[in-house]
Amino acid sequence: MDDETTTVVGAGISGVACARVLAAAGVPVRVVDRGRRPGGRMGGRTLHGRPVDLGASYLTAAPGSPFEAVVADWVRRGLAHPWTDTFAVAGPGGLGTTTTGPLRYGTPGGLRSLVVDLARGLTVEPEHPVAAVTPEPAVDGHPAAAVVLAMPDPQAARLLSPDTPVARFLDPGSWQPALAVAMGWPARRWPADLHGAFVHDHHVLQWFADDGDRRGDGAPVLVAHSTAGFAAEHLDDPAAAGPEVVAAVGRLLGVDEEPIWTHVHRWSHARPGDPRDAPFALDGRIGLCGDGWSAPSKVESAWRSGDALGSALVAALR
Repeated sequence: MDDETTTVVGAGISGVACARVLAAAGVPVRVVDRGRRPGGRMGGRTLHGRPVDLGASYLTAAPGSPFEAVVADWVRRGLAHPWTDTFAVAGPGGLGTTTTGPLRYGTPGGLRSLVVDLARGLTVEPEHPVAAVTPEPAVDGHPAAAVVLAMPDPQAARLLSPDTPVARFLDPGSWQPALAVAMGWPARRWPADLHGAFVHDHHVLQWFADDGDRRGDGAPVLVAHSTAGFAAEHLDDPAAAGPEVVAAVGRLLGVDEEPIWTHVHRWSHARPGDPRDAPFALDGRIGLCGDGWSAPSKVESAWRSGDALGSALVAALR
């Protein structure tokens, strides 16, 4: 690394979108991430021979937006497909009405595959943890032309000293945890048109999705996401929370058969409690982007935040 290169810390969709803008403008850029592959909170796991989304559940694209063109290209190439615009609404007593909203897109290879696709042609350094970003700017003591922190506020706050000017934009206390629990059965035990369900007024569950339906392979797999409060009670031992989540899903769906496998994933910083309307923060040559910006928080917001910060950095560096 040298002081002519911009370093993007975080290889989720926001960081990769930012790096793409910089690279397209001829700005030297590299992306570093502590994980093994790009994806961030669009990541998942291969479980029992198939990818399962454990982070973001789907993506949407506002009509006429730049992101719609990106999604259309993914659809054209078979990386994404239209999924549904209708979900069930559930409460403590079970499934109730349905609600219709924007078209949601699923992916045959998991949402991570979209971030991997965006990252093609970029210099991405996986398994590269960062300890400190200092105001010069520098990353772990190495000078950089600029630095982008594309990550949740609590993670960015750990890297920045409080006297770094851009740190004043951080709100680490507002971020909420979640547990994602994947469950597999021998065969479907729920309605074929369920797709997914928003769960209201429930201590344990916030949402669950039919992963086989959104993936398109019909696998009898559900993925449930917990409430922030329930997750906070089990952050030290997330696996122990699995049976309670499975039981809650079973009660809502009237399924009394236990799944043949489960997998619990902890997201310590799953979502921002109060995303900002501003698209990003930039002070000096250190920027912040991600789904905590460009409210409301969603995949499209994260992409839009990174894309906008990339454009602002191109102008600033020139």
